[in-house]
Amino acid sequence: MSKKGGKQTKTGRKVHVPCKRAKVEASCPSSPMNYDSPDSVFESLIFPIEQEKFFKEYWEQKPLLIQRDDPSVAAYYQSLFQLMDLKELSSQGLYYGSDVNICRCVNGKKKVLNKDGKVNYMQLKRDFDQKKATIQFHQPQRFKDELWRIQEKLECYFGSLVGSNVYITPPGSQGLPPHYDDVEVFILQLEGEKHWRLYKPTVHLAREYNVESEDRIGNPTHEFILKPGDLLYFPRGTIHQADTPPGGSYSTHVTISTYQNNSWGDFLLDAIPGLVFDTAKEDVALRTSIPRQLLMQVDIADSTRTLSSFLRSLADRLENTKELRSSNMKKDFIMNRLPPFLGNSSDPLAPGGKLPKLDSKIRLRFKDHAIITVEPDQENSDELRKEMVYVYHSLKNRRERHMMGNEDDDTSEEGISETHGLRFPLSHMDALKQIWRSATVAVKELSLKSDAEKENLVLSLWAECLIEVI
Repeated sequence: MSKKGGKQTKTGRKVHVPCKRAKVEASCPSSPMNYDSPDSVFESLIFPIEQEKFFKEYWEQKPLLIQRDDPSVAAYYQSLFQLMDLKELSSQGLYYGSDVNICRCVNGKKKVLNKDGKVNYMQLKRDFDQKKATIQFHQPQRFKDELWRIQEKLECYFGSLVGSNVYITPPGSQGLPPHYDDVEVFILQLEGEKHWRLYKPTVHLAREYNVESEDRIGNPTHEFILKPGDLLYFPRGTIHQADTPPGGSYSTHVTISTYQNNSWGDFLLDAIPGLVFDTAKEDVALRTSIPRQLLMQVDIADSTRTLSSFLRSLADRLENTKELRSSNMKKDFIMNRLPPFLGNSSDPLAPGGKLPKLDSKIRLRFKDHAIITVEPDQENSDELRKEMVYVYHSLKNRRERHMMGNEDDDTSEEGISETHGLRFPLSHMDALKQIWRSATVAVKELSLKSDAEKENLVLSLWAECLIEVI
């Protein structure tokens, strides 16, 4: 789910690429979602279960089934995505593979029935009706505003990328064989009914997708029918399969998923290199050479004692450090997440209000959409690169490329996605922390030596739409 890679833009560089595809919206029934905050959105999603109970009893532990039998919630869920939406979207230009997959489970295996090139809706509908194929539509939040709104808030809530896929399955058919995923899954039933079977994990909190054979998974631990308005959650690694019962209507559900590659193990892989680099500056033992021909040996077990000693010293240093670098995971998240939902406006975000001056009071505008990191200067290729403060943000991210990889023209010449943001001298870190940690702050009270530095800092942040004058 996560899209890796990143290249930093120059200070204040502004990039805007207009959306190439029009979104599809139907009239939306009254929403049961409370959009006051990321917390309230998640609370609405799992209602009537309370957040504390959810994370204590279900998160990463066991499935949760919420059957609501509420016509207003069912109508709202149906508005999120319908089969007929694909007719309009296909006319705008969808492609097999990248946007749409059609598949069917045959003898316990997934059979992909994709054509080449652009999706033709009439052909898609024929395969759906005649071949009993499931339609999988990737990342509908690119086109449906309500899903954009939900998923953007959930990304703020979890601090992790949140993707989605729509599955439309005809009656008497099954699209996918029994399998488990590497993501936390929330399933919203939109149209029709779906028969679900869940099984005990063979790999708890799995790190990769895998198909499991029927003779290996045993009997279901849970079996039920999802109806419109119902919600199902299960942890990564939960084996599952689902079919649409025969004799009725087709089924549509959306799978909202998160927490791919977002474990403590991933965080350690991200943080340890920076910790080793910083420690080696002060500890000469880490700078001594490894034994001659160590890399040529088949068995390097003799070196494990030395490595264990280094790891213990790193652990001691870690307990006493106040700063821990996690640049790659932070940047990957901020670079690939959804931009803020700004209502019906299609205009690019622009600085608003008064210009900040020395006597102004300011506040952060999109705190959940910006991060601060300390990194070697990206603008300087010299060997001795000094450290700089980088402020990265997702305000200019392209919604239509969310979770779709680095395939379009939002990439650099090297094929790597651009990161939006600013760079400052290390001396600006305390002032930036003041802004991030305060509800409001007076410009003249920022922790910088000169008034000119204070004004330049806030003007740069204002130009990037990160602060406003109050």
